[in-house]
Amino acid sequence: MKLYYAPGACSLATYILLNEAKLPFEAVKVSTKEHRTASGEDYYKINPKGYVPALQLDDGEIVTENVVIHAYIASLAPQAKLAPAPGTRERLRYDQLAVFITTEIHKTYSPLFSSLGEDAKAFFRDKLVKRYETIEQMLSDGRPYLTGPDFQTVDAYLYTVTRWAAGAKVDLSKFAKVQAYQERITARPAVQATLRAEGLIKEA
Repeated sequence: MKLYYAPGACSLATYILLNEAKLPFEAVKVSTKEHRTASGEDYYKINPKGYVPALQLDDGEIVTENVVIHAYIASLAPQAKLAPAPGTRERLRYDQLAVFITTEIHKTYSPLFSSLGEDAKAFFRDKLVKRYETIEQMLSDGRPYLTGPDFQTVDAYLYTVTRWAAGAKVDLSKFAKVQAYQERITARPAVQATLRAEGLIKEA
């Protein structure tokens, strides 16, 4: 497989999950400004949508959309327990979380990296704070990860988009459990390896 990614973008979650699953893959860096790969290929010819992540399967098919890619990776490595079994009540809750993260958190960050005025951005920051209130409450029972004891794809996704909070000027200082959650995930070996691979932290 081949992962097309941009450092620090939402594709970080896919990169983390591939490492957590210990699946073999090639990572191809993409400039989201120039829409070209590190070798100069026109990224639109690879993924006409123009954004990351894109996962190229061994037969050449390109798969896009975060929650679809994440669930597919989980299905390839059931031993990693990255998603509950289909048809279970646990899977129902997991799917709800995946959609909540992509529609209510990820997409609410997007306007904060645009040319919108500060008044408009304040609206989206306030909305994000309300969404993080939901996450803080979810973590209030002491669970280490969103669905319980196991790190799953939804954790890689929430972790990735929450890393944008400081740059987007979203104040999460009152969410102690969210902050501790971020620290727990950062400490995971596969996450550390991914952050180093993307150049987001220095090599030890």
